[in-house]
Amino acid sequence: MNRAPLKRSRILHMALTGASDPSSEAEAGTGEKPFLLRAVQIALVVSLYWVTSISMVFLNKYLLDSPSLRLDTPIFVTFYQCLVTAVLCKGLSALATCCPGAVDFPTLHLDLRVARSVLPLSVVFIGMITFNNLCLKYVGVAFYNVGRSLTTVFNVLLSYVLLKQTTSLYALLTCGVIIGGFWLGVDQEGAEGTLSPVGTLFGVLASLCVSLNAIYTKKVLPAVDGSIWRLTFYNNLNACFLFLPLLLLLGELRALGDFAQLGSAHFWGVMTLGGLFGFAIGYVTGLQIKFTSPLTHNVSGTAKACAQTVLAVLYYEETKSFLWWTSNLMVLGGSSAYTWVRGWEMKKEQEDPSPKEGDKSAVGV
Repeated sequence: MNRAPLKRSRILHMALTGASDPSSEAEAGTGEKPFLLRAVQIALVVSLYWVTSISMVFLNKYLLDSPSLRLDTPIFVTFYQCLVTAVLCKGLSALATCCPGAVDFPTLHLDLRVARSVLPLSVVFIGMITFNNLCLKYVGVAFYNVGRSLTTVFNVLLSYVLLKQTTSLYALLTCGVIIGGFWLGVDQEGAEGTLSPVGTLFGVLASLCVSLNAIYTKKVLPAVDGSIWRLTFYNNLNACFLFLPLLLLLGELRALGDFAQLGSAHFWGVMTLGGLFGFAIGYVTGLQIKFTSPLTHNVSGTAKACAQTVLAVLYYEETKSFLWWTSNLMVLGGSSAYTWVRGWEMKKEQEDPSPKEGDKSAVGV
């Protein structure tokens, strides 16, 4: 039996769900390192991921909605972070060319044909990072995780709509828990008078774009020879050009010209630091997956989101109700349960690879 279509379908579904491939985990275990060394490496990598991710969220919140900064240009902040990432990619590529062995980075040469191939993904990428930042601008850091919690639900919907793949009852139940937690969180934010309908809408749109980004990334990767760093370079470069008309249409360049701290070294230092964190999060995410697994990465991300919520409540000295905390636990618990269910199902599929009836395997996006 030809199992290639089934394998391609499974890989696409993994891109949506974040479930790990049992065969790759088995291969990863062949070259075992000493337990203590591996444990220390994993602890350091996970800590690096947590610190980078949480710092980036708090720093972006400062740039987007700080009373002391008073900078109302969310599109420009996002544009600048893309610019920093593109420049860093090109700089590391030049360093790798000049000093072979000093840094492991692919050679980057601007190819307009490749840029055009990546363009559909870049549009989705712009939506993802822009809606993420707009959500963070209008909602508190404590609610940020709940506001963007529907990514898993959109993963399931898009798996069915675009890939024609059905989802098990257990996975659907976990999605129901996530949706319940989302609605309870929205209700509690409203009860406390801190709900931002616009910010919540941006969070839902960000979740949709994250799911679409996973699909189109898999589709576009062959155009950049499967290199994530080449894709990062072209994505951010395309985004810089696509943001320019938005900056003009939304009047942010005019607002930036009137900004009192435009000549401040502190302001540009913080902006550049935000761009560095944006670049670093891609690296440490890949590093965490490399040293653990996609499944463990998702669990780590869920735990990080919990820690981030607690830190935000403490830092901003907020008081939250029991039901508000319950909504967060429902979202985090549902997300963790979904990751576990998908990992369990992928292992079962690996053991019994016969295609199920009605499974359309090689459906294009």
